[in-house]
Amino acid sequence: MGERTGLVIVNTGNGKGKSTAALGLAMRAVGNGMKVIMVQFIKGAWKVGEYESAKKLGFEIRPMGEGFTWVTKDRERDKRVAAEAWEFAKATILAGAHDLVILDEINYALSYGYVDLEEVLGTLRTRPQGIHVVLTGRKADARLLDLADLATEMVEIKHPYKKGIKAQQGIEF
Repeated sequence: MGERTGLVIVNTGNGKGKSTAALGLAMRAVGNGMKVIMVQFIKGAWKVGEYESAKKLGFEIRPMGEGFTWVTKDRERDKRVAAEAWEFAKATILAGAHDLVILDEINYALSYGYVDLEEVLGTLRTRPQGIHVVLTGRKADARLLDLADLATEMVEIKHPYKKGIKAQQGIEF
């Protein structure tokens, strides 16, 4: 098959499915004997279905966020939490021990200025050969999209929430 070329993959847009698509790649990678980790920048330690599945499949999901949003109560704390998640993610990428590193919801942290875009771009450019990195979240920066080998925009057409249907277990968490 030849030498693997590590790809930078961006899943962005207002539609649902960005993290779900990244988890699909994780399943595919694990099925091919690859080592995978997902670092979550927004999601906290609440119980969601993908944590149980990841354990069964043999890959790690590391929730490092506290659910920060644009309606923050403590912006400095949110920045600190995001910076800690980035330092862990950066070290993980540069260590080269994982074949696929998913940076879940990092685009939010970048768009809020909680993580430095230039540092992320530099890390992606200098990562070890063969390491695939997926970055998810709305509002992906144009410079990140330029660097990406593959970028997909999820577009919402319909969402059950608009009909008053609450998030469904097994579908959204």
